[in-house]
Amino acid sequence: MTIELITFDLDDTLWDTAPVIASAETVLQTWLAENAPKLGALDVAGYQALRQRVLVDEPQLKHRISALRRRVLFHALQGGGYADADAAAMADDAFEVFIEARHKLVLFEHAEHTLKALAPDYALGVVTNGNADVRRIGLGHHFKFVLCAEDIGIAKPDARLFHEALRRGGNISPAATVHVGDHPGDDIAGAQQAGLRAIWFNPGGKHWDGDKAPDAEVGCLSELPAVLKHLR
Repeated sequence: MTIELITFDLDDTLWDTAPVIASAETVLQTWLAENAPKLGALDVAGYQALRQRVLVDEPQLKHRISALRRRVLFHALQGGGYADADAAAMADDAFEVFIEARHKLVLFEHAEHTLKALAPDYALGVVTNGNADVRRIGLGHHFKFVLCAEDIGIAKPDARLFHEALRRGGNISPAATVHVGDHPGDDIAGAQQAGLRAIWFNPGGKHWDGDKAPDAEVGCLSELPAVLKHLR
């Protein structure tokens, strides 16, 4: 069947995530040190421990990572001695500092060029478990829709997220849709279980050890146009 819709994962598919998250965490810690002196240091281990406690009390936040981070910051500030209203306001400010820094990322080579090359021939969409927003980094105009797990509280590899993407894409058939992503479980297995075809973005040349092989594999995003024509 002719391919009509291509959906993209974001983190580690259009850019390298670890460096930008590490940088954003540093920016956040610097802001907290300057603006929330009662709190003291909230290192990664302390943040993760508090995050787990929040998830025990509010499991509905598991796939709503922006709301979850706000709640963790609120509880940290509250525990540091700030009144509830102050803690809530400061948590919102701190989150905005983090999310702004989280978008100071560097696209993989050929990422934007590939999107430009594909956009005339296919509808493009985003399906991500993260909270990066392509509209904040100047890529939004390439995509027909942006679907984040936190929008509906469901994350990849759940087939329902992919089915929602098909609906937002214009009720496109799964057989006419290809998902591109780096994660063997969330992206490849998840998409295939939802009836889509899946292209594994594998710039590191890793060995595939999943149950079902991807429909195709690319080591560079510039390979996508030719691979997609072959899948038709």
